Amino acid sequence: MEKIKTLILGGGPAGFTAAIYAARANLSPVLYEGLQPGGQLTTTTVVENFPGFPEGVDANTLMDNMRAQARHFGADIRQGVATAVDLGVRPFRITIDNETQLEADALIIATGAQARYLGLPSEEKFKGSGVSACATCDGFFYRKRTVAVVGGGDTACEEALYLASLAKKVYMIVRRDVFRASRIMQEKVLSAPNIEVLWNCNTQEVLGDAMGVTGARLLRKDGTVFDIAIDGFFLAIGHTPSSALFKPWLKLDENGYILTEGKSAETCVPGVFAAGDVQDPRYRQAVTAAASGCMAARDAEKYLLEQVNA
Repeated sequence: MEKIKTLILGGGPAGFTAAIYAARANLSPVLYEGLQPGGQLTTTTVVENFPGFPEGVDANTLMDNMRAQARHFGADIRQGVATAVDLGVRPFRITIDNETQLEADALIIATGAQARYLGLPSEEKFKGSGVSACATCDGFFYRKRTVAVVGGGDTACEEALYLASLAKKVYMIVRRDVFRASRIMQEKVLSAPNIEVLWNCNTQEVLGDAMGVTGARLLRKDGTVFDIAIDGFFLAIGHTPSSALFKPWLKLDENGYILTEGKSAETCVPGVFAAGDVQDPRYRQAVTAAASGCMAARDAEKYLLEQVNA
């Protein structure tokens, strides 16, 4: 069984940043990239809001650079997915791909979260070409254009209001005849002059061509089918954090996000740390994920030093 000083699970901005800091601190990090190397960021195209890139940067290029930087400082980056963990023993025991057995003195969980989609083939077809699950990430590309937001909760309202500050028109596609959002968010949406709420509607198909999204086909509750012309289609129906594997050992909130202690990356299990979208239900940005990866590595460094001096 291989013994690892610092094991990092997840190859997105949080995981790679944790690897950079851990490697520079001589913590001998080993990082397994998981199911989606590069994380959710790789589902978009150009990232314009990551500091240091005035002209924007290709999402995959950004993640390739983070990976290369971590390797430059000595991080061991591998392919594989954690399939079992035992956080009740020391060192921690982790199984990769149902076969590789590892022991780790410190564990950083940066497994991310997956945006919920409708499951339409056409939605998958235009992902990254007009279909997005992050208005803050991609809204800038739709200035003075027409977009749609799917959802009726607070997140959907926030996304719609953000897009309304950029776009010419925003449709909100709501499957019921009421919002699930808080009263104040409802009032803000309903008072916005360029937001039109389409009640009792479900999306049948995302329409488009070789250039990307051109519209959406909707089905009303009364059976009416109609099309809307749009340039962008935004999903705001929630995220699912990749935390199920750790549920027996860690404290999670009601939506499955790993709870950390105060302003640290520490979990309820000493020596286990969480960073990025798996513990962040609010911001879900590459830059905040990277920052929390730094925090996790620094906290892991402090923990390991305390173990040596104990």
